[in-house]
This record gives sequence, structure tokens and C-alpha cells, in this order.
Amino acid sequence: QVQLLESGGGLVQPSGSLRLSCAASGSIFSINTMGWFRQAPGQEREFVAQITSGGVANYADSVKGRFTISRDNAKNTVHLQMSRLKPEDTAVYLCNAHIVSTTATWRDYWGQGTQVTVSS
Repeated sequence: QVQLLESGGGLVQPSGSLRLSCAASGSIFSINTMGWFRQAPGQEREFVAQITSGGVANYADSVKGRFTISRDNAKNTVHLQMSRLKPEDTAVYLCNAHIVSTTATWRDYWGQGTQVTVSS
């Protein structure tokens, strides 16, 4: 019984910024990697960024230098600071986390997504 809840999506102009957040809640024992994926209409889901519990981050080439991922382990939260946004960044952004529940079961969890639209 674990949930991921994203927030922070919205409509922004090209070159603008947006900060996404994802908070995990429920019967959590521990959280390993957390990250973000995105999916545009008619396209496959693609990797955006991820961060390990130790703070090691990885980014898709398309967002390197523009996006920054961070996490607050005490709050079971991951953030994605998006800057210099482009229209091609428009997508539903989904939070992902590898979590051990209190039943001692590892599982890959997904949030329901938050819409990011970059348009003038």
C-alpha cells in the first residue's frame, strides 16, 4: 500500500522554469532509486532523470544542463527542477520509485503523472 503523488505541473512559456515534486507515502520500509519519466501523446514513455538513495543522478541527454533532480530522503520526496524549457518537453511526467514496503516486498511504483505543457 504505497502511493506516489506528483505535483508542480502546469503551463509555462518556452525558456521558462517549473519544479516538479513527488512524494511517496504509505507502508514504506525503504526507498532506493527515484526518478522521472515522461510520455507525450502517441509516443513511448522515455527516461528523464533518476537519483539513487546516495544522491547519484543520471539524466537523459535531451535534458542535461537544463534539468536538475534532487531528493529529500527524510520526506520520501524527489524533485525535478526544469529550466530553459522547450516545447518538446511537453508531456505527462511520471514519478517512479523502487520501494520496499513494510511487507518486505521490493516493487517498482509509479505515480499517475502530472502534465507539463510548454507553449507560447
